[in-house]
Amino acid sequence: MTDAFDPSALFGGAGGDNPMAGLMAQVQQMQTQMETAHAEISATSVVGSAGNGLVTVTGDGAGTVSAVEISPEVVDPADVETLQDLIVGAFADFVAQRDALVAEKMGPLAGGGLPGLG
Repeated sequence: MTDAFDPSALFGGAGGDNPMAGLMAQVQQMQTQMETAHAEISATSVVGSAGNGLVTVTGDGAGTVSAVEISPEVVDPADVETLQDLIVGAFADFVAQRDALVAEKMGPLAGGGLPGLG
């Protein structure tokens, strides 16, 4: 009574003689999709703003900030705290916009796991 282990039962027979080939092909495909998504994210411009655009922070999807713009009308030496709050708000909005971009591009890939492997 010799019951041989059949790995194709685990991987649905994918890969013919080598059941791991199908799994490795899925891993390679996911890696390629992740690299493509990362490149798209890095190349996408992201803008965060506060105070109805009085302060804007611009950067890329990778999180690198390339510009901070401050409207002259918000620069008041007697009220520096408001400007500081607007800058913090613009950075927070930038991060939120970037996170939304990453979730959109990586969402299907960030779910974890491979199809068929619960």
